[in-house]
Amino acid sequence: MNRDLVLHDWLVAGIALAAGGVAALLLRGLLRWLAKHALRTRWSGDDIIVDALRTLAPGAAVIAGAAVAAGTLPLTTRISGFVNASLTALLILFATFSAARVIAGLVQSVAQSRTGVAGSATIFVNITRIVVLTMGVLVALETMGVSIAPLLTALGVGGLAVALALQDTLANLFAGVHILASKTVQPGDYIRLSSGEEGYVVDINWRNTVVRNLSNNLVIIPNGRLAKTNMTNYTQPEQQLSLLVQVGVGYESDLEHVERVTLEVVDSVMTDTNGAVPEHEGAVRFHTFADSRINFTAILGVGEFSDQYRIKHEFIKRLHQRFREEGISIPAPARTVALRREDAPPAHPVLPHQREGGRTTVR
Repeated sequence: MNRDLVLHDWLVAGIALAAGGVAALLLRGLLRWLAKHALRTRWSGDDIIVDALRTLAPGAAVIAGAAVAAGTLPLTTRISGFVNASLTALLILFATFSAARVIAGLVQSVAQSRTGVAGSATIFVNITRIVVLTMGVLVALETMGVSIAPLLTALGVGGLAVALALQDTLANLFAGVHILASKTVQPGDYIRLSSGEEGYVVDINWRNTVVRNLSNNLVIIPNGRLAKTNMTNYTQPEQQLSLLVQVGVGYESDLEHVERVTLEVVDSVMTDTNGAVPEHEGAVRFHTFADSRINFTAILGVGEFSDQYRIKHEFIKRLHQRFREEGISIPAPARTVALRREDAPPAHPVLPHQREGGRTTVR
């Protein structure tokens, strides 16, 4: 300190701090106004940037006022350097947290725009946030005069020990990154594992994949297991899929008539049923001469996996009604059983295992 503090010094420092506070309030009000206008735009990135600036800009104004106030005071070189370094480090931390929020928000926005669903892959968001925060803290420590070289060395040695202790966790982390990078599974996809679990992928985080099944329950699957198991993705390569419904008619039916009626029902279901694909061209394929009927497959179009239950329900109802109106029978399986006394000569040879308690069953 070159001289003693006087009232004028305190007055100037107070004015500088007050000016920084007033500037912070004005900036906060301006950014609140900008946030309302940003909500009207289609791009979500401006909302994220304005939200981050609502913390950074007022904080920077207060720090700038404090720096001016410290500069007006007759401080020693050592104290002045310490104050300036502390304020600079504080400003770096403010900027780091704001940058982490902006970058993580933009990554999440990009993930949502590519998958087209509300869920997001938080593994990328968390990794991005951790990297940005780590870099900012290291720069702030370097600004304060703390050497980060020994710290990095200690982190490297400690990281090796942590990696050995957390092998399963790291395996799930890298498996999740691999799943997302290869685009085999994305949030919003409907998947079914070979072990039976199925549902919509809600999120893929650093440890597990969250799947919501059709009963609205969450199934938690470790990323490592998901990467190793056999899996069917009903959303890739496209969301629309074909629905196969098995039907059978009697042998006396006119198959041309059956095909024409079935296609009319398919077209009606595709036109006015929610979740159907109106431009889908229905098809009927006869394939089996069964015991009491001729079986065929009706092929319908489905917008996405869960719509198939509604469409199949509506198709079966309408087809059953049309078959009744057109006189087309759907026979039930029938078996003829003949009973004979044991002392009567059977019409066909009877094997020993066909004799049942004094009666012989011939099928």
